[in-house]
This record gives sequence, C-alpha cells and structure tokens, in this order.
Amino acid sequence: MLSPYRLCVLLVLLFSTTAHAALFNSDAPIFRERDCFTGPFASYDSWLQTMTKKYERKYAKDNEADRAEKIVKDMQRFQAVFSKAAFEEYQASIECSNYTYTVGDVQVKGFAIKPKVAAVGTKKSASKLPVLIYNRGGNGNFGGVVFGHMMNKLFPLAKQNFIIIGSQYRGTFIRNSVAFDEFGGADVQDVVALGKLIPYLKEGDENNIGMFGASRGGMQTFLAMKLMPEVKKVAIVSGVSNLLSDLEVRPDMEKVYKKRIPNYETQKEQQLKARSVMYWLDELDKNKPILLIHGEQDQRVHVRNATQLATALQEQKRPHKLVIYPQGSHSLINEGEQVTNELANWFN
Repeated sequence: MLSPYRLCVLLVLLFSTTAHAALFNSDAPIFRERDCFTGPFASYDSWLQTMTKKYERKYAKDNEADRAEKIVKDMQRFQAVFSKAAFEEYQASIECSNYTYTVGDVQVKGFAIKPKVAAVGTKKSASKLPVLIYNRGGNGNFGGVVFGHMMNKLFPLAKQNFIIIGSQYRGTFIRNSVAFDEFGGADVQDVVALGKLIPYLKEGDENNIGMFGASRGGMQTFLAMKLMPEVKKVAIVSGVSNLLSDLEVRPDMEKVYKKRIPNYETQKEQQLKARSVMYWLDELDKNKPILLIHGEQDQRVHVRNATQLATALQEQKRPHKLVIYPQGSHSLINEGEQVTNELANWFN
C-alpha cells in the first residue's frame, strides 16, 4: 500500500500531466502546454517536500547529525527567498505555462506568464496586454528559467499588467536534442520565432511588443533586435555588450565560448565581435529606445558594458536611459523591486 505522502505525490504528478494554463489559443503552433502551478508546484507544501528530498539526496553521504543540520539550514535559506505568502499570492494572481514549439525542425522549450486579471482602473484592464519577450541568461541548462526564477524575476513584472513570453533556447531541458545552444548563434532564431507565437496569445497585444534580457540575454536581445522590427522598445539588465573586452575581466568565460560557439578556435575575434553590439550598433533601428540597468559591483559582467554602450548611444543621439546601482551585484538581488519598477515604467 502507498504511503499518504507517495499517494499525494502520485496524484499531483497525474494531475500535472493533464492540467493546462491555456495562455494560447487552441490553434497555436505549440504543444505540451502545461500549467506551471502543477506537479511539485501545485502547492507550497508540495514544493517544500520536493526541496527537502533534494537536500536529503545532496547530503546522503554525510552522517545523520550533519545531514539533518545542513538540510535545516538549506530549507531555512530556501524559505527566506521563497515564502509561502509570496507563493500563494502569485498562485492566486498569476497564470503561467511551459510548452514546446518548433524552430525549423528543432524542438525548443518555452514559457509564458500573465496576470489573471489586469489591475482595475487601468486602461489595460479593458484591453489586451502588452507583451514582453524575455531573454534569459546562462547557457544550456545552466541559467534555464525554472519555477524559482519565474517567481523571483518574472512574476512581479507580469503582475504589473504584462504578458511575458520566453525561450529556454535549443537544447535546454530536452534529452537527446539534435541542436544545441550556440551562445548567440542559431539559438537567436529561437527568440525570433517567439514573435510568431504572440498573435496566438489570448490576451496579448501583438502591436505592443517589448523585449528585455538579463546577462547573456542582453546579447541575445541586441541580436534579435536586428531581425524583429515588431519590437518597439528594449531593456538590458546586467548585459554584455562587448564580449572581447569582457573576456579580459573574466577569462574563465572562454571555456563557455569554446564549448558553445561554432568555429571559435579558428575565428575567435570574428565570432565574439559578431555577438557584441558595440561593433554593429549602427545596424539597430536608431528610433528604438534602450534601457540599460547594471550593478556597479557586478563580478560577472563588468559595469563598463553598460557605461560604454550608454556613451555610444549618447554620441549617436539615440533614445536611452542608464541606471546604475552602486552596490548592485550581477543578480541585483537586493534591488529586485527597484528593477521591476524601472522595467514596468519603461515598457509603459
């Protein structure tokens, strides 16, 4: 006989295979759309149980006393970042789904997030909502948009009356994928393809599209801008604008470049320049406003990526805004609410 816990997990998993958030119309060119608030995330308690099991596996080789102490500390940290009150607030106010779409003959994972009801009294409450394309950071599975990432970084912005749509990039979270993240190569097409999905969003305004990216996602945003005239305005958070000069500050990134970028060994300078907006800024529409947000204490992407780009934008008299947080780290974790408000104001 199954224990109550195992029976609960089985029922949750069974439910998760059939539940749909249905953010898209039924004729949308996507498949396997599934509500984010299912499976381990069907409730806060089931999420806690999942995390507890994860930490138990992590410390399985420690002695019993040490293992128990480490699990308690990790769970305390987890609950400090992801509170029950916040989880339940978002569960009541946010809809989100994960799905799969195709780019050519490649299957790619994507996600979409929207408020359940637009704020009463706003123009958006009686009309379609603006759509923001979000370009994630990291590479491959590292930095993929998991539930915690959504809750911390994207739910607060969606709650301010935006629909957010994004790609995990090819090869991410897909076993035996025939294609891989090229760090600004063919994967840029995964972002461009999102534009074709926007008209199928039930409440999305296909005439009001913005785009923002974080870290590597900043590079992705500039590359996609060249191919997406429908994007009206962009924002970059802790983004890289010159991979060549940033490599001087963080040489360990070369391991990622060698693994991800095709022909890197024989075309290093050419490939890095092709991914660095500082070398082809003139190719971008001069009328599209650009917001640059960065932390001065960023240890992963140097703040000069933002300041030097802002100087170039100023010299070319392009519409832009630069926001620097003096104590801000790469994640801008302590400035989260301020960053969300900056983005909301910008895209409004």
